[in-house]
Amino acid sequence: MLSRFIRKPATRAYYAQFVSRPDYSFWKWLHGYVYGRWPQLYIALGTGRHPLVRFFRPLTSLRHKPLVPGERSKPGRTAFADGYHGKVLRLEHARKLVTINRDLDLGDLEQVIPYAAAREIVLQQPDHILALDCPCRASRPNPCTPVGVCLIVGEPFAGFIAEHHPDKSRWITQDEAQEILRAEHQRGHVHHAFFKDVMLGRFYAICNCCSCCCGAMQAHRGGTPMLASSGYVCRMEKDFCLECGQCAKKCQFQAIRRYKDGWGVSEPDCLGCGVCITACPQNALTLDRAAHRGDPLDIQEIMARRPNSSAQKSL
Repeated sequence: MLSRFIRKPATRAYYAQFVSRPDYSFWKWLHGYVYGRWPQLYIALGTGRHPLVRFFRPLTSLRHKPLVPGERSKPGRTAFADGYHGKVLRLEHARKLVTINRDLDLGDLEQVIPYAAAREIVLQQPDHILALDCPCRASRPNPCTPVGVCLIVGEPFAGFIAEHHPDKSRWITQDEAQEILRAEHQRGHVHHAFFKDVMLGRFYAICNCCSCCCGAMQAHRGGTPMLASSGYVCRMEKDFCLECGQCAKKCQFQAIRRYKDGWGVSEPDCLGCGVCITACPQNALTLDRAAHRGDPLDIQEIMARRPNSSAQKSL
């Protein structure tokens, strides 16, 4: 029966990487297969919009105490977001992730990805990039457009998705990936590097998210801490502010709001994406490093700090 699932070449390659890991069971592989094979179904169940959700309610209504800024997810804490989460990226850091030209193996990025699981960056054939119709947007009756803005990076994930979703995906170059990131940034959408335990426990995609469509952003807002800060926080220079509110309209985390003394930034709500910076006509906003929010996912900086580590090996 298993042969029916893995008869396609990329699916076999995907399965082969699972069986080479003794810590990954067949059921984890099957979970990953379902997640990659039917992402819209998975998201519809997770967000409660699918009719079958009542049968899976114990699995899809997980809520727990959010991580406070700077807090790590502990190995002893079992939480939904430990195995499936995103890291907010500044535009320049997202661009670096799609322009890597060699294989990488960067494990245990706890300071960067503050979760107990799924925090590795292992890139095999990083120039294999697929633009996929965003499952979150595609599952909405009136989604934000364009829809084809999810970037699947590297193997075996890109090949697996291409095999099973030829009508919803297309191969793109690194330059085309950068253009998608630039255009989505201009639209005010947030770049997230996504990690999942059943996707071999590592980074596999950059999603470009809006709060009206993105299931992860809505879950985060509802109390499931699925998103880690970029490591930056927005600062406002009120002497330059024109009180136009353009930055607040762009902010996907509703972190910029009007107070009694004018517009301001709620630091606990800001995840440091930087889309507000582009919206400000007066350059009244800056992104400052916030050490208590963890390290940025700056792939070149991480590699430079580990000159003699497994980052140098080719898979």
